[in-house]
Amino acid sequence: MTNGEESILKRIAARTCERVAAEKVVHPLATVAAAAEERAAKERAAHLAPSFSFPFERALRAPGLSLICECKRASPSRGLIAADFDPVGIAREYEDAGADAISCLTEPFWFQGADKHLERVAQAVSIPVLRKDFVVDEYMIYQAKAIGADAVLLICAILGDAQLKAYIGLCERLGLTALVEAYEPEELSRALEAGARVVGVNNRDLHSFEVDFGRSIELKSMVGPDRVFVSESGIRDARDLRRLAEAGVDAVLVGEALMRRTDRRAALDELRGGLS
Repeated sequence: MTNGEESILKRIAARTCERVAAEKVVHPLATVAAAAEERAAKERAAHLAPSFSFPFERALRAPGLSLICECKRASPSRGLIAADFDPVGIAREYEDAGADAISCLTEPFWFQGADKHLERVAQAVSIPVLRKDFVVDEYMIYQAKAIGADAVLLICAILGDAQLKAYIGLCERLGLTALVEAYEPEELSRALEAGARVVGVNNRDLHSFEVDFGRSIELKSMVGPDRVFVSESGIRDARDLRRLAEAGVDAVLVGEALMRRTDRRAALDELRGGLS
């Protein structure tokens, strides 16, 4: 990779580190961790069991190809996607149209997301919600739990092996599903070695933001049937969905193809047409 190709992801990760440092001043780690632990304890008590139900993972393990639909206002590669952005309205529309889970962007600078978007979405829908952000610190995992997320994204390209393993363990302890994202075969191997039960392959290179849709299909063979395999980004139409289903993919994360449509129910129905 050249320095130019690396710069996008590096800049996002560096800016996220700055953001977390500032947030820790206002809301110290101890406070956020306590809120997360309290929510986790209430969930365990509600299920009358010592362990969690992991609704995000359970939704993706259901028969057929599961759809994770994204609430996203902007992106570094496309700029502003939805000027009139109503995350709750969009999430409810997805749920009504039969989505299996919601992905909600909380990164504020490049994606114009916010934690309050996820908080409101999680309260408004009954399907599980993924906090999609660039986790660089355990603080963000506690934060995700505290604001109501059911899952978090962990990106191999910005985390070392020790971090991956520790963060997956923390997610497990809090009842969060870790969606561990890879782009290269080596990164996918690292995710599996770290103990990821749900792995995602991003068809978009997060260094250059170029899309290679076939990457998911190529790397699916590395993942056994005991793990959940998610294909992310670059999914445009019913033909793409059919190809992924035929390759044995368990779930897909669809963002821009839905966000750019005014009738998202119709868009979701069109996508599902590839599975009939």
